[in-house]
Amino acid sequence: MPKYNKLVRDGIPEIIKSNGKKAKVEILQQDRYILELKKKLREEVEEYQSASTNQEGLEELADILEVIHSLSRVHRASIEELEQIRSSKANKRGSFHEKVFLIEVEE
Repeated sequence: MPKYNKLVRDGIPEIIKSNGKKAKVEILQQDRYILELKKKLREEVEEYQSASTNQEGLEELADILEVIHSLSRVHRASIEELEQIRSSKANKRGSFHEKVFLIEVEE
């Protein structure tokens, strides 16, 4: 029997059951949930970095975004509040649209 020991989307146990298999699951306490969300974010970023097509990249970005939605709720913020923070930082410091790569700073 394969062991996964990782956070999965809420619908996965039902999908496993509909395929005639049995899933052993645990509902995590908040501190462990946060830890596992952080692991999941790392996993999804690694999968994004390995994506070889635009479609694969977009699928992985969607997974990253799903984890970010969950993390924003952990921090008691809505995705709209998170977007406001992102927008404010972009207004103050810029974004990454101009592809600026800093080489060095002279003293």
